[in-house]
Amino acid sequence: MIGLVFDIKRFALHDGPGIRTTVFLKGCSLRCWWCQNPESIRDLPETFQVKSFTTSYNSTCEEETIFGKQYTVEELMCELIKDRIFYDESCGGITFSGGEPLVQYKYIGECLKQCKSLGLNTAIDTSGYAAFAAFEYVYESTDTFLYDIKLINDDQHRRYTDVSNKLILDNLKQLTNLGKKVAIRIPLIPGITDTQINLSDITSFIASLKHVKQIDLLPYNKISESKYKRFNKPSKLGELQTQSEERLLEIKSLFDSLNVKVSLKG
Repeated sequence: MIGLVFDIKRFALHDGPGIRTTVFLKGCSLRCWWCQNPESIRDLPETFQVKSFTTSYNSTCEEETIFGKQYTVEELMCELIKDRIFYDESCGGITFSGGEPLVQYKYIGECLKQCKSLGLNTAIDTSGYAAFAAFEYVYESTDTFLYDIKLINDDQHRRYTDVSNKLILDNLKQLTNLGKKVAIRIPLIPGITDTQINLSDITSFIASLKHVKQIDLLPYNKISESKYKRFNKPSKLGELQTQSEERLLEIKSLFDSLNVKVSLKG
């Protein structure tokens, strides 16, 4: 069985508990305006003209970079097991991200089984946009689902991601009914997802769920802006400013009322 991976990030600290290795897989049905991994969207290898900056001469050059490499389950596991000492020392493990990792759910399902056979903690970072059968396939081998909620209003969700949120919210209800494995992640995009009405709607929706492990608030990260520039790709979002500490604490206090662990990531 072969999967298509575009990056493997070691010593990741925000993709689940402890020190982790995050595997980024190709393929995603969403087209989020703030996507931090535009190189992940298409489910095939791609060549990008990438800008690189030569500081000694203060100049810019371009080079072709291919994103998307095929790995068998065995080849990927050989890479992941290299940092086992760090997982064991920090109660860390392996996270599958993307793109949308559940596009390749049968592949990651086999990887997850291998991880669990080795006693490794596992997580999936997902948009939730997948058939529920994909969640059922990987459920038993997954310790934590890092599950995004972006926008509750469906019209707004369609505008900023190109897809309806109905499947996403229905899947989240079913997944939380199965047990306390879901950590909800809320990307705070200035003027889009961090509005008072959207945050209030998200709070109400989470309050209706049976089991939620924790809530992670993700302040806006400007890394996406630099990536679009490096890849010579147009950005719909433009340049935004990360929320102030005061505003972030104000947002956190809104979710603190839910009696669920709430953290600010990044």
